[in-house]
Amino acid sequence: MVGNRRPKSRCLTNASTVLLSCDSQLSDMIIQINYKSGKPVYLQIVEQIKYAAAAGTLRAGDAIPSIRPLAEKLRVNRNTVAKAYLELEREGVIETRAGKGCYLTDNHSPLKKSFRQQILNEVIDAVIVQAHHFQISDSELLDLIKKRLSQFERDRKETE
Repeated sequence: MVGNRRPKSRCLTNASTVLLSCDSQLSDMIIQINYKSGKPVYLQIVEQIKYAAAAGTLRAGDAIPSIRPLAEKLRVNRNTVAKAYLELEREGVIETRAGKGCYLTDNHSPLKKSFRQQILNEVIDAVIVQAHHFQISDSELLDLIKKRLSQFERDRKETE
């Protein structure tokens, strides 16, 4: 903050986390940076844009914020955002159109299935490790998962 001016973005700072609501094109997208995670900021940006694409929050052809405004809102160096965008472009997730900005590409269908599966695998691995720490057997864990799935289905049917 400079002088008495307040930043225009809606940011909540919690020691290690900045929550950003991109008010421009990505009103639904929140980028969360955790400085204590040990993961480079540019990789956090890359992952979160990929997650948004895999979840359908971002669709093919959607514009993503330009480097400078996003860097200012996240309060990170522009080179950090540029590095994230370069990585996303290298992976074919986004494309840069000269003078127009960056857009989600049409041809990133691997994000749809394989990336969602990768995300789920990471979550499942974390659950397995946690169950091991709690000394829960494989059969107990599977029973718990089946119960939770059943409860989820019942709750879903009630809301329909």
